[in-house]
Amino acid sequence: MTDAQEETGPLAGRTAWARSLRTPLREFLRTETGGAVFLLAATLAALAWANIDASSYEGLWGTDASVRVGDAGITRDLRDWVNGGLMTIFFFVVGLEARREFDMGELRDRRRVALPLAAGLGGMIVPVAIYLALNAGTGTAHGWGIAMSTDTAFALGVLALVGRGFPDRLRAYLLTAAVVDDVVALAVIGIFYSDGVRLPALLTALAIFAAIVLIRAAGIRAFPVYLLLGVATWGALESSGVEPIVIGLAMGLLTYAHPAARSDLERATEIFRLFREQPTPEYARSAQTGVAAAISPNERLQLAIHPWTSYVIVPLFALANAGIAISGDVLGRAFASPVTLGILIGYVVGKPVGLLGCSWLVTRFSRGRLRPPVGWAAVGGGGTIAGIGFTVALLIATLTFTGPRLEEAKIGILSAALCATAVTWVVVRATKLLPPKARLRALLGTAESIVDLAAPVDPERDHIRGPARAPVTVVEYGDFECPYCGQAEEVIRELLAGYGDVRYVWRHLPLTDVHPQAQLAAQASEAAAAQGAFWEMHDLLLAHQDELQPRDLVRYAAELGLDVDRFRADLRAHKGVDQIAEDVDSADLSGVSGTPTFFVNGRRHLGAYDIEGLTAAVKTARKTAALRP
Repeated sequence: MTDAQEETGPLAGRTAWARSLRTPLREFLRTETGGAVFLLAATLAALAWANIDASSYEGLWGTDASVRVGDAGITRDLRDWVNGGLMTIFFFVVGLEARREFDMGELRDRRRVALPLAAGLGGMIVPVAIYLALNAGTGTAHGWGIAMSTDTAFALGVLALVGRGFPDRLRAYLLTAAVVDDVVALAVIGIFYSDGVRLPALLTALAIFAAIVLIRAAGIRAFPVYLLLGVATWGALESSGVEPIVIGLAMGLLTYAHPAARSDLERATEIFRLFREQPTPEYARSAQTGVAAAISPNERLQLAIHPWTSYVIVPLFALANAGIAISGDVLGRAFASPVTLGILIGYVVGKPVGLLGCSWLVTRFSRGRLRPPVGWAAVGGGGTIAGIGFTVALLIATLTFTGPRLEEAKIGILSAALCATAVTWVVVRATKLLPPKARLRALLGTAESIVDLAAPVDPERDHIRGPARAPVTVVEYGDFECPYCGQAEEVIRELLAGYGDVRYVWRHLPLTDVHPQAQLAAQASEAAAAQGAFWEMHDLLLAHQDELQPRDLVRYAAELGLDVDRFRADLRAHKGVDQIAEDVDSADLSGVSGTPTFFVNGRRHLGAYDIEGLTAAVKTARKTAALRP
């Protein structure tokens, strides 16, 4: 199942676990990919509008609008309000994602920072060098910033269409490199594309931002305070001549991300129980506040704002900026211009060369200790699709050029997007022509990915079905009272019957806050394990999930021919409770959010757990294992 697909269907449900928090990477990727459709539609609408009635297009976006408080105020045309105002919110989301990646994502392993950092910087430096080489000694050289930044939303959306053969991990790698890309691009805008800096206003902006940092350090979480100070900083930067959108990125980078603290989640559960017993407005408000407080500000804000930026703000930006009246004369002049050619060649050639080349250099100089999470063909495909530089490229173009030069820059940006898509398609087709084993290595690579499973499988303590030395291991965190685990059991049986080289591990995660009999059922399975009958009891418990009272458990022990007196004694003595607690702790450390949750060779399985989904994950794991020495 790809990142762009929905996790729906009869075998996609999970019982949520209140002690954990899933990271928002999949939601981020899904929203980015969906937003690319709106962005494309807005771009086509802008081109159609500008070619049907250019005067009305420019007339609308050139309309002045003012915001005034007393004698002070700001007057901008509508296009500038979109570019410098609404796009601040877009870059705030970019900052949120950059911080999330550093706190909870791929970059949480600090050793992995070097590779996407080098890839992101290489993917910017080489295109800029190409642009400068073609524009050296001319008045257009200062437009070098146009050629450096990838449009993450557009690139991921197009990758979902033409790059279906590439592994899902490429999307995460591309997103991580794009975080570096966006951060550097915003720094470039603030430093090189801000005119006539007025020092008093700039110092005021810095003072307000320093106050924001101090308030954050003091642990104050009141969102209205940050909003008010953020708007004040934006206004001061606007008055200073520095492009004010940089405050969006800075505020996003300050917004920390973290897994939910156990104490906060337990408090939220208790407050909700009080509301369940007494559904009053006061308890409703307390429950809402308690649940919200358990989630990091980063995820709360991404959930609230990211869809607006992807589906409204960025498409509106495209509508305001992508319009250009196209004619034979305009195209002829553009493709003879070093501006257009610098942007086009910089993106289509420079991006893949920079991203692929720097990834290779880091791998070479680290002697293979650092390498991309995918194969080199996939990295190359990621580099070609990174040649879609739309949003930030258009933004810098509007800050740099006017008139015919701006038209040439827009044509270069749009042409690069088309050519990058075509080149990516060619890379996909060429990869498919490779022999099977070479194709697998080119797509999957041999890098060790981050292992999501915190506690490795231990044959001395874990309950295992299947061959001990199987190349593929499927671990399930389950709850005997969870109905979704009961549904998944049939899939697991089919999977094990179809693949003789898969071993299956069950680990306990009794969700006692929603399943009152789950803990006792887990203890019953461990009591049966003491008599060598764990899997027999496991199967009975999942087959009778609505009959897990103590008398039922004793009856199952009798049906299995166990020593019932010993079984009762082990239940009363809470036999196996330590192993259950160890499983729960490992689930906590592994970021498990509910049951059932599966790990395939240590990597968390995201998506539906139907036979197709798990089979695909098992096949990929087997292929990857076969490539490693």
